Amino acid sequence: MGIAEDLLIFEARLKELITSYEQYFIGLEKREPLKQLEEVEKLARRYATTPITNTMYKHRYNNLVARLSSYRQHWNRILREIEEGRYSRDRFRAKLHEGQRASTAATPSKPQRSPQEQEIERIYTELQEASRHCHLTAAMSREQLAATLEKQRPVLAQKLGSSDIQFRVVVEDGKPKIKAGLKHKPSNE
Repeated sequence: MGIAEDLLIFEARLKELITSYEQYFIGLEKREPLKQLEEVEKLARRYATTPITNTMYKHRYNNLVARLSSYRQHWNRILREIEEGRYSRDRFRAKLHEGQRASTAATPSKPQRSPQEQEIERIYTELQEASRHCHLTAAMSREQLAATLEKQRPVLAQKLGSSDIQFRVVVEDGKPKIKAGLKHKPSNE
């Protein structure tokens, strides 16, 4: 095989490796793709000591090696964050499990909140998470949110033709927004 074919293989395997690591980091793959990494590093070392006379191939090879090196640093940083428990996906899961444990072990001394207060708390929490996800600071307090929703509820009820309104948080154009719609009731057919 010539250098042109080797570079095509190197590039294809590097793309596969990048995909495998992304799948590993989001939880689709259970094991780190170390075998693939070893194969790609072997391809990268193949021409490390061999002089490449064709400038185009030399440039392409150097770019692929630099890309591999850059991704290696990125992957090592994420792996270190996972080990230290600072990776955002793992933190989200930990908070979710912590919230589930707290809800199952709810103390009876806490006063029960009304469904409307629970909805405001849910929306406020979702808004906070969406703001953090978009790297923004929260724009309103819980009380401001409650006042805004209560002010909008009659207007929306008239516009939608029903007072059975449900609010949800969405991210549009990189900004969290609160959307309103009618509650969907399950049909018993």
